[in-house]
Amino acid sequence: MVIDEDILYSMGAVIKSYRPSENIFTEGDLPNYYYQIVKGEVKLNNYNEEGKEIIQGLMGKGQSIEESLLFINKVYPVNAIAITSCEILKLPKFTFLEILKLYPEICFDLFESISQRLYFKLIMAQNLCTQNPAHKLISLMDYLKSSEEEQSPYSFQVPLTRQQMASITGLCVETVIRSLKKMEKDNRVQIENRKILY
Repeated sequence: MVIDEDILYSMGAVIKSYRPSENIFTEGDLPNYYYQIVKGEVKLNNYNEEGKEIIQGLMGKGQSIEESLLFINKVYPVNAIAITSCEILKLPKFTFLEILKLYPEICFDLFESISQRLYFKLIMAQNLCTQNPAHKLISLMDYLKSSEEEQSPYSFQVPLTRQQMASITGLCVETVIRSLKKMEKDNRVQIENRKILY
């Protein structure tokens, strides 16, 4: 968790509930609040010229949402949308910055969180250069599995739907399905009850 919930509450954070598909913020909004997920899952997305959804990130319990933009005077380049029912702590930007002054040790957790997201974006940017769908999917699964202790083959259940994998990699869902079937034949993944094991 980036910031202890007790600290957030003591500084006046309020908890807000969101229904599935409800916007937490929208592309073009000014970042005026720090958001930390207490319960549920959130996606960061935008849409290309054809209206196809591009998922920029997925977040869950204990993670903060686009807090890096609280340090610059720029609008959100993405939407934050609840995937499931969510409870999210919300704290004004000014108070968030005050917390960092009062608790400088929090900055290191914050730097680690921002660095992880930046690393993911760099990995996915490299994927844009390849035309090989299997390579794109393997890079995504490698990144997701990299934080797990167990690294043996098929020990990791990919926590994404095929549609989410498509939206993250820029592929169409049919291509993801075909590629996964081929990867299963090549013993790169196992598929059991529609679950992908990598």
